[in-house]
Amino acid sequence: MDSKSIRYRNTRLLVDQVGGVSSFADKIGKGQSQTSQFAGTNPIKGIGNKVAREIELAFDKPHGWLDLPHDDQNKTDGNVSEAIPMKGEFVPVISWVQAGAWTTVEAVPAGTQFEEWLPPNPKCGKHGYGLVVSGESMLPDFRPGDKIYVNPDFQVTDLKTGDLVIVSSECGKAATFKKLIVETDNMYLQPLNPEWSEKAIALEDGCKLVGKVVGLYRDV
Repeated sequence: MDSKSIRYRNTRLLVDQVGGVSSFADKIGKGQSQTSQFAGTNPIKGIGNKVAREIELAFDKPHGWLDLPHDDQNKTDGNVSEAIPMKGEFVPVISWVQAGAWTTVEAVPAGTQFEEWLPPNPKCGKHGYGLVVSGESMLPDFRPGDKIYVNPDFQVTDLKTGDLVIVSSECGKAATFKKLIVETDNMYLQPLNPEWSEKAIALEDGCKLVGKVVGLYRDV
């Protein structure tokens, strides 16, 4: 399910919770006609970031709540067991340029709006973030469109061969995702795709290890 559909379905949960679009409109401080355009049974527009955050605030939901599936959280179906309640903070998804420029999410400029959030993952640490995999260099383990969890609070000395890392390049203007190879005199980056043209490349001056990949989130 895409993010637009997830926002709409979660909004409809809240609409049903308060007894209809009219009450929902009052709750979020908007006119009923305007609200029906994105929260009615036949919406004609999507829910933008600004309105999504206003809905969450009005219903005392955490930032990003509207972007994650909730309607099936307490249901069971055949061989699918009841979902375990999520614990912890939602994880913001940032761009590859941001990943190269920011050491931790604490360094994010004030007022930054995140368009997508991932379910909590305690392995991310306090300042974790998510990235959307692009390209095919990490196939078959990681497909384009997959989301990966990144922990920027790690010690370089604790890294070992086989760890998956995010590395900033071009003076912090971008980032890349590769497997790390540690040798006595140097570190190397290697794609997982055996058919990729570039094999192991040395971690050159100007590049910096900015995060360790600690998890995968994939839509099904």
